Amino acid sequence: MKILLFTVIEFFMGSLMFSYWIGLFFKKDIREAGEDLNPGAFNLGKSLGFGFGVLGALLDFLKGFFPLVLLKYYSIINGWEIFFIGLAPIVGHAFSPFLNFKGGKGVAVSFGVWSALTFFEVSLVYAVVLAFLEIILRVFKKNVTSEVDSVITLSGLVISFLYIWFRNYEIYYLALMVFNFVVMFYKNRKEVAYLLRKAG
Repeated sequence: MKILLFTVIEFFMGSLMFSYWIGLFFKKDIREAGEDLNPGAFNLGKSLGFGFGVLGALLDFLKGFFPLVLLKYYSIINGWEIFFIGLAPIVGHAFSPFLNFKGGKGVAVSFGVWSALTFFEVSLVYAVVLAFLEIILRVFKKNVTSEVDSVITLSGLVISFLYIWFRNYEIYYLALMVFNFVVMFYKNRKEVAYLLRKAG
């Protein structure tokens, strides 16, 4: 019963589309700001400015972070409960019932989840990897498209998986990272398909 209750709560937390609602408050449908129709913080920033984009990203991070960090810190959830309850806000954000199950891509909320579950260790690794890949690409390729950014995001998850593997995290953390990747791959599938067609 506990696992079902907290999974539902975390799914609901993840499904709160703050960036989209902030845009609506200012009479903007932020999905129209980008080709990907994403209702997330990036398009909020494109619609209303950098500061609003940061605000949207912070709110998305916090909904992945709270109350999950309290559940983990006080050992209210353990073992495979961590997998199901940790995955719930990511799925809730990606398939929000508030937007007919068409949510965001889940980067910021994933940062929140991994910050809560590993007390910032894995999320810091993920952030460093993304920054490194972004810098390398911008050195050799000045115009980094949204499709390339999608691949960078997914590559960061793969490297983070290898990190927690070599750090001997429990298997349910590995499973969570795999399903985190699956959700985000699905949300970025069009960008990946475009690059594959272009490469072919």
